[in-house]
Amino acid sequence: MAKALRNGVAALESTTKVTLAILALASGIYTYLGVRELLDGTANLVFFGAVIYAVAVSVGIFAFWSFLMKFAPHVRSGMSRLMLFVAMGIGSVMIVAMSSWLNAAALAGSAALEQHLAETIEDYQQTLSEAHNNALAAQSLLPDIQLAANRFARLSSEENASGALTGTSGTGTVVQLLRQMSTQLKGLASEVEASREPVKQLFEQGGDHLARMRRLVSANGPIAPRSDAFAEQVVALTGIISALQETSIAPAVKRAADDLTRTFIAPVANGNSRDLASRQTAIIARVREAISGQGDALSEAAQEILDRELVKPKRFVPLSAPEAVLQYAGEFVPSWAGAISIDLLPAVLILIMCIVQAAIRSEEDPNEFANTITANDMVQALSLYDRLQDHRRDRLRDDVNRDRSADDYVVREAALRATIEKEQAHKTAQDKNPAHTSNTAQAKNSTQGKVTPITKRDEPRRS
Repeated sequence: MAKALRNGVAALESTTKVTLAILALASGIYTYLGVRELLDGTANLVFFGAVIYAVAVSVGIFAFWSFLMKFAPHVRSGMSRLMLFVAMGIGSVMIVAMSSWLNAAALAGSAALEQHLAETIEDYQQTLSEAHNNALAAQSLLPDIQLAANRFARLSSEENASGALTGTSGTGTVVQLLRQMSTQLKGLASEVEASREPVKQLFEQGGDHLARMRRLVSANGPIAPRSDAFAEQVVALTGIISALQETSIAPAVKRAADDLTRTFIAPVANGNSRDLASRQTAIIARVREAISGQGDALSEAAQEILDRELVKPKRFVPLSAPEAVLQYAGEFVPSWAGAISIDLLPAVLILIMCIVQAAIRSEEDPNEFANTITANDMVQALSLYDRLQDHRRDRLRDDVNRDRSADDYVVREAALRATIEKEQAHKTAQDKNPAHTSNTAQAKNSTQGKVTPITKRDEPRRS
């Protein structure tokens, strides 16, 4: 199995390099599309700036994963491998920071901006509805005002026809007072009812702006011009919301209700008799109390409307595509996953290589070189072995020759010493017996002819 795994690793080496290059190139392209949205300046400046950044990202990603792919599978030490994985984690975080979020911006930038515009529409629609409700809140006072006006009108008619209040029919002070209050309340009711039409018109205009904003969000084409047109509609809609809040009739109702109580001036009884005048005065006091109670009730109801918190339209903040992707990251998890996977997929390949190399080391023989040697390596190894053997034989031959030369030198030196000693002994004997001089000379000549002289050239080298 180890041999098959090694063959597979060797066969996929080119595929691995091509895969890393393609992933790095894809990441660089999407990084270029994302970073282009962040740069400002002339077209050339934006283009070259984005290209340089994208190229730097592609080269960095390719080099980073190539280094790890080359070294991580072959490291056996636990601490060294742990340090490599720590370096891989740090590098992965840096890649996500410099590339992945820009890739996500390129993949989902337009969708994120449309999401931002859609949520802005929802916010402004809610704001418009609240402003419309506040403007129409005073309409809820209209039934009370109309009931009070009708009651005063009915009492006036009954007093005029049958003297229901004073006991004396005919037009008098009480009838005039009741008619005056009825007319005043009917006028207030008319103002409240008349305020409904401007509120309706403003609300319809706001609805038209919201419809245009929705069409801009759902339209096709580049998002940048649509976002600019959307901002114009937001400005117009904000003005309508402010106008709705100023159109409310509640302040006028409160002022009118307060005037009913504070500015009430009781008329002088005009009865012909003292008894009728006293009855008119009593009825006027009761009418005053009724008007005061009605005014206080209307004033409190109007104050509750005025105490409502003013609607504040949400400020529209235009976003770039990368900013929108970051702000609405939770809405685009698949795009984020794809962008990060492009950059971090080589980490999975590295883990696979580490597992395969571990399996190879566990299955193959301890002698790793024996499992990977080729025929060419074998020929070179045999040639080197023959050269070593020849060198060894030459060394042995030199040593033998050196030993032989040393032995010859010793033999010759011993023979020379023996000859010298013999000549010295013969000379001594000749000195004692001159008769043998001639014989000694002859013997010397014959000995010198037989002894080979020792020269420096025949001396062996001593190591």
